[in-house]
Amino acid sequence: MGLFSAILGNASTVSHDELMKQFGLLLTEGEEIELGFKLIRDTFIFTTKRLILVDKQGVTGSKTEYKSISYKSISRFSVETAGTFELDAELKIWISSEPQPSITKQFNKLVNVYEVQKVLAQHVL
Repeated sequence: MGLFSAILGNASTVSHDELMKQFGLLLTEGEEIELGFKLIRDTFIFTTKRLILVDKQGVTGSKTEYKSISYKSISRFSVETAGTFELDAELKIWISSEPQPSITKQFNKLVNVYEVQKVLAQHVL
């Protein structure tokens, strides 16, 4: 199911050690990684100070964009849980006053979307 989920674009949880090894250099003094997810080649990371989106670009993935979104710029968010016949849950995040979600991510059932919602709520509300 893992390969199938990756093909569909579903996110799965990444260990804290792996996130620190790959992205520790992005952190500021006193900033810590709380939770992270991988979406095929891309990764998004919740830290104590911001949300970091890591976008691998190009065929080889050698070009990478690191986008930082401060929690105070997130105006609202929604988490939709997976249903009985649905394979994934969905996270939507609106930045500032944009009418459509700026970020939409799909999670497979292995990801606890309540934990994702809790991290966002702690920082945004």
